[in-house]
Amino acid sequence: MAENEIDLLLEEDETDDEDTLENKFLVFSLADREYGLEIKYIIEIIGMQPITEVPDMPAFIKGVTNLRGKVVPLIDVRLRFHMESIPYTEKTCVIILNIEGESLGLIVDTVREVVSIPSENTEPAPKMGDGEANRFIASFGKVENSVKILLDVRKLLRDDELEVLHEKLPESGTPA
Repeated sequence: MAENEIDLLLEEDETDDEDTLENKFLVFSLADREYGLEIKYIIEIIGMQPITEVPDMPAFIKGVTNLRGKVVPLIDVRLRFHMESIPYTEKTCVIILNIEGESLGLIVDTVREVVSIPSENTEPAPKMGDGEANRFIASFGKVENSVKILLDVRKLLRDDELEVLHEKLPESGTPA
């Protein structure tokens, strides 16, 4: 998806106030699956940026990027979900989130659309084994004939992983 198309996706919702952002999700894809993130956490969507690797980090934390003077950690969501790694392409996007005042970038295969999923069209995630991936899922959203996996962005990093990130990048999210 071209950056101008991505900007249009978000601009459609810029006129919305906080209340109308409820139940709106940015849909992105990894392999053949579609995931949704609550749009209230999203700052912007950008194309791939130069990545500075940081030693001794979990493999899914690809490093950091300088986003207009802010150091932003980047998570490869494929690796976070234990999926096969693929080379980044022109369709690869970085979704910049603000989670409790901290910026975080998610590297995804591509961004699809912004959809409204009323709460009556969501179902809680059933317990499917003890796999770590289950903890990322907030619920499932039904959109026409498809199902989107709605993620809980606050659970993308465990507390111990956040500690490592803060130890290695004590100034992340601050101007470089």
